[in-house]
Amino acid sequence: MSYIDLDQLPSYATLKTLARSPFDLTARGAVAAQRIQSCVSSTAGFDLLYGTQRVDDGVLAALQQLADEGGAVEQFLAMKKGAVMNRIEGYECENRQVLHTATRDVFSESPLEPASSAQAAKELEKLQRFLADLAGGALVNSRGESFTGMVQVGIGGSDLGPRALYHALAAFRISGRRVDFISNVDPDDAAAVLNGLDLSRTLVNVVSKSGTTLETLTNEELVRQAYSNAGLKPKDHFVAVTGEGSPMDNPERYLRSFYMFDYIGGRYSATSMVGGVMLGFALGYEGFVEILHGAHEVDVAAEQRDIRKNIPLLMALIGIWNHNFLNCETLAVLPYSQGLVRFAAHLQQCDMESNGKSINRQGGKLAYQSGPIIWGEPGTNGQHAFYQLIHQGTTVIPVEFIGFRHSQYDQDMLVKETSSQEKLLANLLAQSLALATGQEHENPNRRFPGNRPNSILMGQLLTPRSMGALLAIYENKIAFQGFIWNTNSFDQEGVQLGKKLATRLLGHFAGRRRDAAYSAAAEDEAGWAMLQMAGLLDD
Repeated sequence: MSYIDLDQLPSYATLKTLARSPFDLTARGAVAAQRIQSCVSSTAGFDLLYGTQRVDDGVLAALQQLADEGGAVEQFLAMKKGAVMNRIEGYECENRQVLHTATRDVFSESPLEPASSAQAAKELEKLQRFLADLAGGALVNSRGESFTGMVQVGIGGSDLGPRALYHALAAFRISGRRVDFISNVDPDDAAAVLNGLDLSRTLVNVVSKSGTTLETLTNEELVRQAYSNAGLKPKDHFVAVTGEGSPMDNPERYLRSFYMFDYIGGRYSATSMVGGVMLGFALGYEGFVEILHGAHEVDVAAEQRDIRKNIPLLMALIGIWNHNFLNCETLAVLPYSQGLVRFAAHLQQCDMESNGKSINRQGGKLAYQSGPIIWGEPGTNGQHAFYQLIHQGTTVIPVEFIGFRHSQYDQDMLVKETSSQEKLLANLLAQSLALATGQEHENPNRRFPGNRPNSILMGQLLTPRSMGALLAIYENKIAFQGFIWNTNSFDQEGVQLGKKLATRLLGHFAGRRRDAAYSAAAEDEAGWAMLQMAGLLDD
């Protein structure tokens, strides 16, 4: 399969021309009922309302052409079937398959990549036995008591996605169970979590594919010491999610070990054992399986070539239209659901680590923008914080709203003749319309320019199944954009240089600790000077 840069596709010139006079959302009658009703795409229980985007039939036709010319769906299918998509041609790279979709293709009669789905099925069986042992009393603490808590120790993809899903689905937790997370190497993170726990009834799930992640191993040792200080044997409380054969794949140190595989990137790993062990503990085995079913339903729907029938692909293309043709540099993801309080944080990694690239898959420099800056917070809180800039600032920020028709806990009441959920959704819809249509006013301070593109992703209820679908919508959107931009969305070399320099600076700390007269070599004078200026080498 040959990969072509975005600006070399024939539809690129068409879209450039169309972008000179995009659809005017502020024109009289532009955002009418007929447009709202016709600009809807449905996938896996979600409706994407995109009538408040600056697109018309001409733009949508050109975006369809762009998807076809860029081979978006063909590349997606190749990824799912095990093609080596994590690579840069002609250069040293990870050179791996990309098969996070295989973790949810596991229940299919004909999985697209049978070998990896079989590995996922084997890990699911191990998880089911582990959870059954916990529920049945085969795994208890030294006093014969059940485990009621778990701490997940990991960073990056081993924390952000799983943490986002846990918070999203807290309403479905098994009664009496809770999960906490330690990710930051800042010792205060671990201390704040551990100080509030009954360690005797708490499991610790350490997650690192390589088994060598510095922050995770450091935090693991802090936690192990806390258990030892409490008179507990860490081995009786610790489980591991790691690569088979890694330093952490050690039955002498861990109660159980679950495997993750090289072909699943960290930020795409929430539906592997990286999220599965913790989510299975919190929600039960069937709860985690429901997440997989929801994600799989979207993975199948994402094979649809008609962009109006494929939410992840349509979102990807509208994002490219806003970013590359309307020159919008950032994207706000604003969920009107408190459960999604950590979802934007997960998307920051998933999107910006995937498509924050400046070279193509042949190693050449991109001549256009790749991934946008992703950020967001739940509504309605954000309305009282940063919406001022979105409405009236000089920077146009496209928005993806996320909402659900029903609340999770169904605990609501009427206040001034409307429920809280009705107020929440009224605010969501009002913000969308206000951003799109704006407001003319003789007072310039009360004038809203409008033409602020946005869309609404609306579901029925945030459940394990719909959360799996929502996760996959965004994962697949991100992959589609990378395919069309001709970037490798599955490596993260950009984080490596800082890690290498940090390791070098840590060497100076260690050298100073061994010998007070220690000084850096000439080739690292800058690092030594920074340590001195930061006041970290004072006697």
